[in-house]
Amino acid sequence: MTELAPAIFALLGHDLRWQIIRALAQGDCRIGDLAGALGQPANVLSYHMGQLRAAALVAERRSDADGRDTYYRLDLVRLRELYQAAGQALHPALIGAAQVESALPQPVRVLFLCTHNSARSQMAEALLRVRGGTAFDAYSAGSAPSTVHPATRRVLEAAGIASVALRAKDVAEFTGQPFDYVITVCDRMREVCPTFSGGPTPLHWSIADPALAHGEPLAQDQAFERTFRELNMRIGNFILIVKREHFHETPRTDSVYRELGPLTDG
Repeated sequence: MTELAPAIFALLGHDLRWQIIRALAQGDCRIGDLAGALGQPANVLSYHMGQLRAAALVAERRSDADGRDTYYRLDLVRLRELYQAAGQALHPALIGAAQVESALPQPVRVLFLCTHNSARSQMAEALLRVRGGTAFDAYSAGSAPSTVHPATRRVLEAAGIASVALRAKDVAEFTGQPFDYVITVCDRMREVCPTFSGGPTPLHWSIADPALAHGEPLAQDQAFERTFRELNMRIGNFILIVKREHFHETPRTDSVYRELGPLTDG
């Protein structure tokens, strides 16, 4: 019986789309960022980005810093589902390898940055401290720190994460300290992010500021809850990336198959 290969293989098999996926797996990018990193013209990148968007592997969001800019984000959950479903279709032995539980040689130091250090970066710090355990040292700061937003504390406490020790901090407090990763979770902060000694890996997560949500208090709380869920997903994926870099660990998750539409290359 003849059976067509899952379309995900064709989608990822193109050299340039593979490079785009690898770049977006590290953090959100604009077309201009990808053009500089990959040495390809913007119109060519836009075409292949359209293929990835049509497959619902990439989402876009207008920048809060400059509305003319668009950040592209990889949906790692959907990519994982399609990738694992394709592997399962080929042979079940390709999926389900046991995950190695091992300690990192030393804690990985991560600094999350946003403008006011009131919501997104605070949630990211708290989540990584809980989910990363002793393998990570997590911190957060802002370029114009204010106070921790009450809704930030509410959403963390609702998830069972203590918030009493959280405080807004100026990024200058961490000048001269070594970090392995510096992650901006605010488009405006990305534009003014200072340089840190030691050459930490810079990443950017383009996430809307829940404090700007309008309407009733319930609507604002819902915005904070959405931000928390997105950060929780991103933190989980980030932990997997770091462990892979150190130990080449293989995650184990369930396989869910979702068919891609037809793929055409011009």
